[in-house]
Amino acid sequence: MLSMKTVDETTLSNLLQLSRLSPESTDMATLKKQVDEIVGYFDILSKYDDSENPYDAYPSTEAEKLREDEIVPGLDIPSLKQTTDKFMDGYYQVPKVLGEGA
Repeated sequence: MLSMKTVDETTLSNLLQLSRLSPESTDMATLKKQVDEIVGYFDILSKYDDSENPYDAYPSTEAEKLREDEIVPGLDIPSLKQTTDKFMDGYYQVPKVLGEGA
């Protein structure tokens, strides 16, 4: 049979102080039972192996496999003007994205 860890009265009163709860406004028996259940969950969680590296779930990128940095010419202004009629003073006019007051 599993022996469940419980919280002593000193720890419970410290938790009340940290949470800004007063013993008068709280049913101490119910609160102690709930805190004991939370501590019990940690016992359950500690049974699972957590030794694997959590970063293994994410793909890594090796610097050698990245493309080379090279400067290429950009688009010139006359060709940009041909793509839309909403181009003025070097900028595109786009629909408003943010709502009012932003």
